[in-house]
Amino acid sequence: MVAPTGAKAPRWERRKDARPQELLAAALDLFVERGFAATRLEDVARRAGVSKGTLYLYYANKEELFKAVVRDSIVTAIGDAEDVVAGYEGESGELLRAILFGWWERVGGTKASGIVKLVMAEANNFPDLAAFYRKEVIVRGTRVLSSVLERGVARKEFRVADIETSTQVLIAPMLMLTLWKHSCGPCDQGDVDAERFLSNFAAMVLGGIQAD
Repeated sequence: MVAPTGAKAPRWERRKDARPQELLAAALDLFVERGFAATRLEDVARRAGVSKGTLYLYYANKEELFKAVVRDSIVTAIGDAEDVVAGYEGESGELLRAILFGWWERVGGTKASGIVKLVMAEANNFPDLAAFYRKEVIVRGTRVLSSVLERGVARKEFRVADIETSTQVLIAPMLMLTLWKHSCGPCDQGDVDAERFLSNFAAMVLGGIQAD
């Protein structure tokens, strides 16, 4: 029997190399909706349209699946930011703006930002995952921002006496913006305009640290 022209191929006939990405997308949806503890592998497989056995061909357990989701949705973005910093030739102020807005475009403004809330809510119950997240996301992400400040100081474009503390000051409002989206935001009648928030935040920061 020949399938009608334009008919959708049965889900089990899809290319095998497409399955990992479909599993990651389904897992991200469920982790953000339900949290880590409440997400079941059979539900991930069902949403991706595959059997649970197929899921196990790619990921040994829920912990490994979660790590793959974080690497695919967040760690990749950090790696790209590292490349931007390493190859940037312009002013450090513009580089800082690019990193802040790039983070929102790639992570903060996407479904992946829900992972941030998940980790904060469930870290005490899953210390191994918290350690993984700290190493691959927090440490590397913090280092990206620190490197931008160090670059600006070295080029005499920034006046920053304490790089470590200033980096944490940069992170805090970005973290608040993310958590607002997934916590207070749904209960608030007025949405926070992320672009305006970031524009004002960047202007305030640069107004305080740029050399005369």
